[in-house]
Amino acid sequence: MNKITPEHLARGAYVYIRQSTADQLLHNHESRRRQYGLGERARQLGWSDATIIDDDLGRSGSGIARPGFERLLAAICEGRVGAVLAIEASRLARNGRDWHTLIEFCGLVGTLIIDEDGVYEPRHSNDRLLLGMKGTMSELELSILRQRSLEALKQKARRGELFLTVAVGYVKVRHDRIQKDPDQRVQEALGLVFGKFAEFQSIRQVHLWLRQELIMLPAVDYRTDQDRRIVWKPPVYNTVHHILTNPIYAGAYVFGRTGSRISLENGRKRVVRGFKKERSAWDVLIVEHHEGYLSWAEFERNQRLIADNATGKGMIVRGAVRRGETLLAGLLRCGHCGRKLHVAYSGTKGDVGRYHCRGAMINHGTAPCISFGSLRVDQAVSAEVLRFLQPLGIEAAIRAIEARDAETDEKCRQTELALKQARFEATHARRQYDAVDPDNRLVAATLESRWNEALIAVRNLEDLLETAKNQSRSPLDAEEREQLIRLGADLERVWQHPAATAATRKQILRTVLSEIVARVDEGQIRLVLHWQGGDHTKLAVMKNRTGQHRWATDAETGALIRELARLMPDKAIAAILNRAGKSTGRDNGWTQSRVCTFRSHHGIAVYRDGERLDRGELTLAEAASKLNVSPMTVLRLIRDGMIPARQFCRGAPWVIKEEILEHSEVQRAATGRRKQPPPQYPGQISLAL
Repeated sequence: MNKITPEHLARGAYVYIRQSTADQLLHNHESRRRQYGLGERARQLGWSDATIIDDDLGRSGSGIARPGFERLLAAICEGRVGAVLAIEASRLARNGRDWHTLIEFCGLVGTLIIDEDGVYEPRHSNDRLLLGMKGTMSELELSILRQRSLEALKQKARRGELFLTVAVGYVKVRHDRIQKDPDQRVQEALGLVFGKFAEFQSIRQVHLWLRQELIMLPAVDYRTDQDRRIVWKPPVYNTVHHILTNPIYAGAYVFGRTGSRISLENGRKRVVRGFKKERSAWDVLIVEHHEGYLSWAEFERNQRLIADNATGKGMIVRGAVRRGETLLAGLLRCGHCGRKLHVAYSGTKGDVGRYHCRGAMINHGTAPCISFGSLRVDQAVSAEVLRFLQPLGIEAAIRAIEARDAETDEKCRQTELALKQARFEATHARRQYDAVDPDNRLVAATLESRWNEALIAVRNLEDLLETAKNQSRSPLDAEEREQLIRLGADLERVWQHPAATAATRKQILRTVLSEIVARVDEGQIRLVLHWQGGDHTKLAVMKNRTGQHRWATDAETGALIRELARLMPDKAIAAILNRAGKSTGRDNGWTQSRVCTFRSHHGIAVYRDGERLDRGELTLAEAASKLNVSPMTVLRLIRDGMIPARQFCRGAPWVIKEEILEHSEVQRAATGRRKQPPPQYPGQISLAL
């Protein structure tokens, strides 16, 4: 029975073409020719023309988005398709959902499915059964092939012989072995990255140093049709991070560090690859598999340090060294609730540090745990660390001398290696130019241009090397070495040296300390220092009471303000304090508002008009008016001891008890010194003004 009817021929024939991977597009040309040949078969079956759908070349049929297949389904639903041609069922779909959807739509509108084995009518039960079996077998075939391939890969990976790609710095010597790249420049560049991380202990600082010193890092160029090629590029953060976190550089073979996640989006399977797995979930880990650029122990230490530098990634990590004068930021942990202490800065210059634990208050609304100033705690911990490090001071000074001498040559060494490679490439370009026929100007012009570019690169590197040598620091002389040795013997002096920055001190503390647990009990800050080696040390630091800090106003000035507040208003007190040379705790001059703030903080009442008179106290001018003498006369009587009085500081008003002026001795002394009218002389002219 002929299944192709005039109704089918009246509609169009569609040829669906698909190949699964880009590799098949490059190498499996015969399969693609067979699929395109189905257009001729459609014409042989009676169709005048066939529509070719090849939008899905290079796409898998296992369920990912296929625009060509969607276009085919849309045409079928519109009733424009009389037959769908494919060489086999696996070309149309590799999963049951797409396959049965196609059969269902074709059965509804009366569309035939044609492959190399025959013509199928989805509305017939036998053909529908056969098509269902073909789709099931195609799906099973894909699953079996995938399973076999994956198991073969895993088996080879368990032996440490599977290398899909090779990291920069290594090359394949056989299909199952790798070794270090023989290029000395590549080896030294990678070694420089690991050495600088051991020095800076921060990926970002290593990246910034490489960019500052204009040092290039190797990368693999996969865009060429030839074997992979090493190119040199300015470093980016991700490149430095990849080098420092890839276990291959520690001589380890790893397989299965990343995985994939499958999700459904708009009814389609979506595969997300490349998410990192925990080390315990790696499929294969073989330590000491090949020669590494660092040991496995150093690699694990680096990973712990990188994880510890991740600020804000949890309660356990310390975070990277950050700006600020506090030395224990990231090391302190609350001994009451277990949370990491945070740092807050205050003051006009933002240099007053304070450690506090407010995690419970923020998360649960409870009262804050502890809070204390940084100055005493930093000093106590620093002194304890220096006490333990004192015997190592000389050795540290010697290593500092060696490190300084080595650092002088690092940039020059990298530039020299780059210059050697550039000269080789220039020589190679010259040989190519010399080998070409001079009459072939099209080729000769291109080779000449390449040679000129290589010579320019050589010249630029020569200038860079000369600049680096001129800018390099001269070696230490004997006197400087001796001075550095003396500093090593006195670590306390080194610690307080102006050239020692807060970042350097923090780095030293983090090197020897892993954590500090702090508790506040009975006016003391109790610290437990956890050293990197596992030992513990206990310290107790007195906690400042309220108002007792390095910025507090001295007791003498405070007592003076307390006394003057009973004699005059705040503005007059500020003037007297400034004339007396008194300053605030922060070495600022006194103002009316600062006097007012001090009074409020210490509970001193403000001056009230008439307050002195209520207490029976007079000033120098008031006493002179009462005795009917000049103020200078009263001052002489005070100095002679006739009138008892007190003055709190130079420039402050004299305080005289009013009742003392009623004494007969004071009255007689004042009368005896009372001012007499001047004598009259006949020749003197009086001027009335």
